[in-house]
Amino acid sequence: MNQKEQRLFQLIKKDPYISQQKLAEALGISRSSVANMISGLMRQGYIRGKAYVLNERKDILCIGGANVDRKFYADKSLQQGTSNPVTSTQNAGGVARNIAENLGRLDMHAKLLTVGGIDKDWDYIAEVSEPYMNLENVTQFTEATTGSYTAVLNSSGDLVYGLADMDIFELMTPEWLQIHTPVLLQAKCILADLNCPKETLAFLSQFARYHQIPLIFITVSAPKMTRLPEDMNGVTWVITNRDESEAYFDQGFSTRELAAKWLDSGVSNVIITNGKEGAVIGAGTDDIHHISALKTTEIVDVTGAGDAFSAAVVYAWLQGEEPADIARAGVVNATKTLLSPYTVRPDLTASQLQKDLEELS
Repeated sequence: MNQKEQRLFQLIKKDPYISQQKLAEALGISRSSVANMISGLMRQGYIRGKAYVLNERKDILCIGGANVDRKFYADKSLQQGTSNPVTSTQNAGGVARNIAENLGRLDMHAKLLTVGGIDKDWDYIAEVSEPYMNLENVTQFTEATTGSYTAVLNSSGDLVYGLADMDIFELMTPEWLQIHTPVLLQAKCILADLNCPKETLAFLSQFARYHQIPLIFITVSAPKMTRLPEDMNGVTWVITNRDESEAYFDQGFSTRELAAKWLDSGVSNVIITNGKEGAVIGAGTDDIHHISALKTTEIVDVTGAGDAFSAAVVYAWLQGEEPADIARAGVVNATKTLLSPYTVRPDLTASQLQKDLEELS
């Protein structure tokens, strides 16, 4: 918005039922000019409706991956070059989608912005996702297939091979995102995973900073750390792990030092997981905390634990919790997910997470 449009927007925000004539008098322009400006703001998604009802920020907008997760569990030790007996499962997955489902189960308003094919895999994802998130802005392409992730796990539940068919996510371009400007402007906060192309993440960074919308980046792998924008100023959260952080800074540091480097880069808050060593959360260079991991006697499945961690961190942050409690919520939800055969544990609710926190803390 230019300066005059911003002034018009503020007048309407103060009084949504103000007349065009009063707006014209306040701005010192003609009524027809006001009408044209209002039409332009409606097209851009800043205002809507006959009485210029302002778009309210209410959804946690999750942008990124949504795919079918197929898991193959080896009954015995895996052997190369021969047939291995397995059992298999299929679930809806994808980092952004998994986080959105966790948030939906925690009674948060989550909206998923992603791409899929016009195929049975997307039909399956939509069927199991709709109870927990808004899917009305998903784009389906005829020329692409829905993303899929195949995990091969050994008899201990550890990942041996991960096979990702994710080419469709390259269609999440800045041009695609600009079509959804009204949706972006309505967001309570924007969460994006690094399945999005680099140019898209850079666009989101500039957009969120300009419109003062909280922005959260969720990292997904060390190779994709190069997708982060060059300028991290204004990014509200980075949720990552130690290996990914070391890849980003191209050096080895302690987890606490890595947190400080993220904060020095312009990020407002960062949380870094480090497996059995727990997590470090930083909300300022003088406000860095270490949270210990929780001991588990048995790990059923590692898939989805990181997404459960991220969702609980976002949930606790939006609840206004202190940094140490934010990190602890992530650790507890991730631990409970490790003990479940599901990518998103089906018993998750806001009250259950609170019980888990009381039990495990």
